[in-house]
Amino acid sequence: MNAHSPFSFAIPGSDRVIVVGAGVAGLATALRLSPRPVTLVTASPLGSGTATGWAQGGIAAAMAEDDDAALHAADTEAAGAGLTDPAVAARVAQAGPGLIEWLVGLGAPFDRDGSGALALGLEAAHSRRRIVRAGGDSTGRMVLDTLLKAVALTPSIEILVATVRGLVQDEYGAVAGIVCERDGTTARIAARAVVLATGGIGALYASTTNPRGATGGGLALAARAGATLRDMEFVQFHPTAISVGIDPMPLATEALRGEGARLIDADGQPVMAGIAGGDLAPRDVVARAIFQARCRGTEVFLDCRGALGARMAGRFPTVAGLCASSGIDPQRQPIPVRPAAHYHMGGVKVDGSGASTVSGLFACGEVASTGLHGANRLASNSLLEAMAFAPWIAEGITSIPAPGRGVPAEPRRHEEDDIAPIREMMEARVGVVREADGLTEAMHRLAPAARRGSDAALTGLVVASSALSRTESRGAHWRSDHPDQAPARHSEVTLADIWRMTDAMTTDAAADA
Repeated sequence: MNAHSPFSFAIPGSDRVIVVGAGVAGLATALRLSPRPVTLVTASPLGSGTATGWAQGGIAAAMAEDDDAALHAADTEAAGAGLTDPAVAARVAQAGPGLIEWLVGLGAPFDRDGSGALALGLEAAHSRRRIVRAGGDSTGRMVLDTLLKAVALTPSIEILVATVRGLVQDEYGAVAGIVCERDGTTARIAARAVVLATGGIGALYASTTNPRGATGGGLALAARAGATLRDMEFVQFHPTAISVGIDPMPLATEALRGEGARLIDADGQPVMAGIAGGDLAPRDVVARAIFQARCRGTEVFLDCRGALGARMAGRFPTVAGLCASSGIDPQRQPIPVRPAAHYHMGGVKVDGSGASTVSGLFACGEVASTGLHGANRLASNSLLEAMAFAPWIAEGITSIPAPGRGVPAEPRRHEEDDIAPIREMMEARVGVVREADGLTEAMHRLAPAARRGSDAALTGLVVASSALSRTESRGAHWRSDHPDQAPARHSEVTLADIWRMTDAMTTDAAADA
């Protein structure tokens, strides 16, 4: 691995691939592309600033004797609320066991039981124990470290710490490289293809479990290049973020409820009583129940007292540490929790090879909309999806023609984001429960900054407009003014569609004035 990459133009038609992002999606893709030369571009020093390292739950894979890929796929479809592509669910579920073995081969220290077999956990909406974990609730960090070590041993991968400002396109619109900035210097780097692995959008919300940089920058890059975005309205709010005034919010993994923790209100009454699935209902159902309880004026707690709390330090060391730092003893005190933006099911529309609708542009991981998650992601399917698509993307890149020379373009005006008002707006108007007036207000307030070049405002605008257009409630998208389901459909949008929609709203507002 070359840790320093000079700013220069690569040769047009070069075999080099640029991967933007250094979480599990970016690292796995770079490794699968070997020995093809790869430039891995990361905005933060390698190993930091990525949501992968914060993932507590694990990786879903049908490894048990009483489990199989068909059952895993069926659970994925059920959680997806009618929008999961069955073929994608089956393909990814079938890949799961082999991906675990790939990580084991790289040295991943997965937890084992007394017989030496993988220790498998249970999480909400899974019909079997199939959550492969490492270090109890430190799976993300340990998988990230495993991939980082593999990248360090791969000479075909070079690392460039820089911020990507735009995509270079040839005269036919094919992506031919990137425009990036480092230390005040801007450069264009040519490539055969660009893979976006930039993560999600959680930091667009005031309450989130995501790193501060998760503001949808990759989605904005793709949109400005003309790519189709799909199902952008579907934002998953994790029901049990620990509510102790920390930003980003620490997470109480869903596996706690799989091991017997219960959700209670301030009076000790069960929050999920009478709701199908109870404490192990899908995330959208649990998040809404907690949201509604809080709207009634009661706090909500995750009750781990007793035996689970006593063994939390060994089984869930990350959560135990987070509780200790906040003065909470989970053996004796329930943990205050609330929903927080956690995962984005929508993203860049891609096919089975991770290719977007723009030639030469691929997407992997949370930034992509592959068809796996539908309207609501099944727990612990995110790391699985990223690792499953990485080799398919590597194979797909071999079949595309090399782009032509990038066409010189005027540098795009980039407005530094004033993120605080955007986060408050998204939380209040585009959150767990939505309605037309709030979504319309969000669009009006986000559109001006989006047109001035704010990537965060643009991504928020696309989420809000897609949520306004979906006049039903499905999965993680809940409209209080449209509580019923309509026939299942995907939403697809381009930047041109967004500008037409905002122009029409401006015209209508002027006519009403």
